[in-house]
Amino acid sequence: MSEPRDAPESPDFDLVFQPAHGEAVSVAEHVQRITVNNPGPFTFHGTNSYIVGGASVCVIDPGPEDEAHFAALMTALAGREVTHIAVSHTHKDHSPLARRLKAETGALIVAEGPYRPARPLHEGEANPFAESSDLDFVPDIALADGDVVEGDGWRLTTILTPGHTANHAAFALDEDGIVFSADHVMAWATSIVAPPDGAMGDYMASLERLLARDDRIYFPGHGGPVKEPAAFLRGLRTHRRMRERAVLERIRAGDRLIPDMVRVIYASTDPRLHGAAALSVLAHLEDLVEKGQVTTDGPARLAGVYRPA
Repeated sequence: MSEPRDAPESPDFDLVFQPAHGEAVSVAEHVQRITVNNPGPFTFHGTNSYIVGGASVCVIDPGPEDEAHFAALMTALAGREVTHIAVSHTHKDHSPLARRLKAETGALIVAEGPYRPARPLHEGEANPFAESSDLDFVPDIALADGDVVEGDGWRLTTILTPGHTANHAAFALDEDGIVFSADHVMAWATSIVAPPDGAMGDYMASLERLLARDDRIYFPGHGGPVKEPAAFLRGLRTHRRMRERAVLERIRAGDRLIPDMVRVIYASTDPRLHGAAALSVLAHLEDLVEKGQVTTDGPARLAGVYRPA
């Protein structure tokens, strides 16, 4: 799931992608991608599911409840043993089909854990992501950072990457230099980080965790591969820092309300996406309040009044 984009501060995105909906496309040795036909402003051409392995496999992010996609997965999996189903996070475009796939194959579902927000809801606050989250998801095995899931000829290492959601995880084929980065890092857009599901401080720390690695390529949850991960990660970090600076500048210029900041910072963004943009600004404000650079009365809220510290 991506945030609204505004070109002047964005990294060098790659929008070239052929989704081949319903077809298993080989993207690396013993790695296939099948893209769900669920395109949209937050999913690009659709959600990517990955099949890792040979005779026995792991399916990463089986996707939403979609009959055509389930049939495509089962066709690609014919004759192979599915031992594990790895889920990066519990948005409904990634996790719900795991239960049906488990019932069909007997595979174990592995993930960081069930859905949870990054912070408790404030009094009177509604969760805008409740309807888009898979609240019924429970893995068979909860994964900690560094935990390994392996099968015949493949070995996936868990990299916990909270930020987009509190329970977001990436998975690495370390020997191949491959990371399945899900929604944390995508070539086509920046990931949305929006409270209460997401937290900007967590997201930035997760970027640093990936920057400390030396991976060759990322296969994300939407769109095509990130071919130069280190450079792209540095671009994402710069983008977020520039966005933080823009929020601070608006407050120092006299803006006190989030809608006023959004109108300026996201001036080139479709106004229909300004609601999502407001949540992104709120994520920065929560982080800035925590760091003592901005003040507000009580916890940071969408309707809060913000001042320079």
